[in-house]
Amino acid sequence: MTHSLRRLAVNERARITSVTAGGEIGRRLRDMGLTPGTIVQVIGRAPLRDPVALRLRDFTLTLRNNEADVIMIEKLEE
Repeated sequence: MTHSLRRLAVNERARITSVTAGGEIGRRLRDMGLTPGTIVQVIGRAPLRDPVALRLRDFTLTLRNNEADVIMIEKLEE
């Protein structure tokens, strides 16, 4: 089942299935390495749950929840 990256809990891993944003936001997310097939792991959240810190491709990236909403994922079983 696919859902948005926002719903992933800390320490959960997932595979990106699609980025639904177009235009400048979609291009920027893809430029940051958030492309279909990429494995991501949530490594932390700010106290108010925004932004979220992700680990992917050997680097850490933070995203706002509105950006995470347009990244569709499939959870990976541990």
